[in-house]
Amino acid sequence: MSAPSNHPDLPSDPLLTPVQFIRNVGPARAALLERLSLRTVADLLFCMPRDALDLSNVRQPEELEAGVLQSVRGTIVDRDSRTTSTGKVMVAALLRCGRDFVRGVWFNQPWMFRKLQMEQVVVFSGKPKRASGRWEFSTPIVQWLDVDDDDSGQVAVLPRYNLTEGLRMDEMRKITRAAVEDFVHLLPDRIPADLLTRWNLLPLRQAVIALHMPASMAEFNAGIRRLLFEDLLEFQLAVALRRRSWRRGETAPVLKSSQKIDSRIRRLFPFQFTQGQNQAVQDIAHDLASGQTMHRLLQADVGAGKTAIAVYAMLVTIAGDHQAALMAPTELLASQHWQTIDRLLSESRVRRALLTGTLTAAERRRTLEQISSGELQLVVGTQALIQKDVRFHKLGLAVIDEQHRFGVSQRATFSMGEQSPHVLVMTATPIPRSLCLTQFGDLDMTLINELPPGRLPVRTYRVPTEDLRRRAWNFIRERIAEGRQVYVVCPRVGDEDDEPPPERTPSLFDRGQPVNEAGPEVPGFDLSPADTGTVEELFRQLCDGELKGLRVGRVHGRMDSRQKSETMDLFREGELDALISTTVIEVGVDVPNATVMVIQEAERFGLSQLHQLRGRVGRGRHQGYCLLFSDATAPDAVKRLAALEQHADGFQIAEVDFDLRGPGDILGTKQHGALPLKFADLRRDKQLLEEARKVAFDLVERGEFDTPACVPLKVSVLDRFGELLNLPRSG
Repeated sequence: MSAPSNHPDLPSDPLLTPVQFIRNVGPARAALLERLSLRTVADLLFCMPRDALDLSNVRQPEELEAGVLQSVRGTIVDRDSRTTSTGKVMVAALLRCGRDFVRGVWFNQPWMFRKLQMEQVVVFSGKPKRASGRWEFSTPIVQWLDVDDDDSGQVAVLPRYNLTEGLRMDEMRKITRAAVEDFVHLLPDRIPADLLTRWNLLPLRQAVIALHMPASMAEFNAGIRRLLFEDLLEFQLAVALRRRSWRRGETAPVLKSSQKIDSRIRRLFPFQFTQGQNQAVQDIAHDLASGQTMHRLLQADVGAGKTAIAVYAMLVTIAGDHQAALMAPTELLASQHWQTIDRLLSESRVRRALLTGTLTAAERRRTLEQISSGELQLVVGTQALIQKDVRFHKLGLAVIDEQHRFGVSQRATFSMGEQSPHVLVMTATPIPRSLCLTQFGDLDMTLINELPPGRLPVRTYRVPTEDLRRRAWNFIRERIAEGRQVYVVCPRVGDEDDEPPPERTPSLFDRGQPVNEAGPEVPGFDLSPADTGTVEELFRQLCDGELKGLRVGRVHGRMDSRQKSETMDLFREGELDALISTTVIEVGVDVPNATVMVIQEAERFGLSQLHQLRGRVGRGRHQGYCLLFSDATAPDAVKRLAALEQHADGFQIAEVDFDLRGPGDILGTKQHGALPLKFADLRRDKQLLEEARKVAFDLVERGEFDTPACVPLKVSVLDRFGELLNLPRSG
């Protein structure tokens, strides 16, 4: 039975009927569903259960078989926790199942005692055995039943939903079943039937029925798979369409290299390229000369030499009589790139400049005029490069460093003229493959995961106790006595690079003389609240203690750009033994003589960020060390730090970090909106993503996506992603 069609508040599309007007709801329950963002019939039909309760193989105790996977359902009537002779904790629970009892036993899982409450109705699943005259499950899987789950009649599989206070699970099931029974026949299926057969997917109506009224777990899982696959498929189709539109619609300068150009560029570098760098150069040179706009992602592990590849690509562009630009996310990183490039090109005739927000009005005006006229051939900068008043004369290549810090679509800003420049996106933060396929799936990819010859992997150690820390500081002083340098990193407080500098800022360099009340006042010193307990406090402590008498400086995000640059120059030139810092030194800082990285409260950082930080040391011929100071005992924190001790490869680190933290944190935002997916989870659905990507790119590349049968699917893709990805509505 459908909602009355003559009601004045109802839309013309029944699937958009407000939930208030369907069976088993009404105004009060509609208000509760609103809390769950369930407003229409369509919302209910596509409300994904959090899981399902499988009662299909529940047996009575007298029906159990030894060693066979099966389940029992009952009420907890007794529980116990004791320590065995071997020192392990054993938890046991007695389950009343009708007229008989079974026992569940867990070894070394003391928390189970708290989770198993008296009179709870649960399902134990496992392979039982006979012990002391009754059936016993060793470490069974436990499913906690809601009150209404126990009165399930003949239903074998019960979907379970996220709820809100005031809404019971049995009520939610009645609501979704009513929506399915009355409206599922109206759902249009956008995927052609022959493709459903080819990809082994349920038709949409059948999938929604399987989701909310499954006859078996296999049917429930098939319904889930259909919705997840379609979600991932539509996104990957959008990515494939954007890739195709770029290749079809953009004209790009043809920038050919030659043996002469290649040899002249390589002579600028004081080292031989690695095999990985040579492959990257080959990929990029091919793209630049192809006549099609390059859109390439260069992923390089920490210290693998991506900056050298960027310089190579920019010089090929300049040799082809075009301009090149390199955009970095922060002024510090832009300045580091500028110093590296300026040093490499000190003997060349390449006309170059740095464009950041710190230029005076006159300097900025002069630089913009030189960019517009073509006088400047190479420009390094921050987002100042994509401001409206920046006009390139003939931009041939835009290099975007650490692009994930800018946002998914920002690189398209460079492509708004008549002719699109080639685009090289770089990151020294290895990105998990599933994130690459969603965030950067429209790009060609080049990976460099080998270190330059002679560079040793950084040795990483967790330092959890005061005794070990005393020994660590002795080790550090020994390294400094040998002429090496050390970083000490504090946890970041807020977004360091976005903090405005205070009116008065700390002095840059105190050569081991800490600021304290008894000592002389240091001109310009101001301890801002954001740095309390971090850089300034640690600076005082170390200058008074472990690093007393040494040359110590500090740098953090509340200092202005000039001060940060001056301090980094002193450290780079060996005028400082130690640098106390926040994470502003995370990327782009290259001091080959720095061999020790100390990270305070290391548990407060993500794995990839820790890997980035340790990549600042061991960049020369001396062995590098990373010391993780941490008191943390939480399992997740210990697991993160242990992974860093065990893995030197950044790509392995990225996968571990992704599994632990998820895509939102890795991309720098916890909002689910960072990834435009309805149902899919990139950690859980990695394999399905790979399948959907292969299918999507195959459909687009072979032209099948342009056939009349795929029009409904294409319309859905364009409605969801057309504006976000700047997709053409035709062709």
